[in-house]
Amino acid sequence: MKKNKDKVALITGGTKGIGRGVATALLNQGYKVAITSRTSTAASHAASELADELEVVDMIMGVKADVRDFESQKSAVEQVMTKWGQIDVLVANAGLGHFANIKDLTPQQWTETIETNLTGVFYSVKASLNALKESKGYIITISSLAGTNFFAGGSAYNASKFGLTGFSQAIMLDLRQDDIKVTTIMPGSVATHFNNNEPSSKDDWKIQIEDIGQMVVDLLNMNPRTLPSKVEVRPSKPPVK
Repeated sequence: MKKNKDKVALITGGTKGIGRGVATALLNQGYKVAITSRTSTAASHAASELADELEVVDMIMGVKADVRDFESQKSAVEQVMTKWGQIDVLVANAGLGHFANIKDLTPQQWTETIETNLTGVFYSVKASLNALKESKGYIITISSLAGTNFFAGGSAYNASKFGLTGFSQAIMLDLRQDDIKVTTIMPGSVATHFNNNEPSSKDDWKIQIEDIGQMVVDLLNMNPRTLPSKVEVRPSKPPVK
């Protein structure tokens, strides 16, 4: 716990799923963690639950912030800076998926997907950049195997994740001379509530949220001279179809 007691992480969409798994892993490593949600109720509730579960009352805060709104992201960063004075790690995790044949996909669904999964990461990075330059920090974006593998019904989601993968790799090149590291994690099937799934024992074959949390910890503990810039991760033995 002492090793990282002076480190601070900001996780967008950190109240459930992958974001919550990463928050748990970093709290267990001694990080102070801020998690965001579009509603103050969800952010506060999740932060309170984590504080109780892990006995880390002074190490977790919930922040209302919408990644689709740049001013909202700037406000989230300002709140973290006011409370803890630094940001060492940004985990850009907030995301959603609308899946439909292009004949049925609505303009609203397209816009919401792109604004959340792609533009939202741009806003999160831009809002955090000065703090990360100061700390020589680390940006981790959560893309998807859908960022390299297209599928029917995935036009909006594929576009957002292909774009996010490209964005992440480009800013990795932009920022490495500023001593800011950038990695994109590209998971396959993860046992979360994503796309209206209800996690249960039937999802035991999938990647678990704690597995992604451990991966983030491992990346942060990597020797500083080495940067895994893009990490694909998939279930080791999916069921045969």
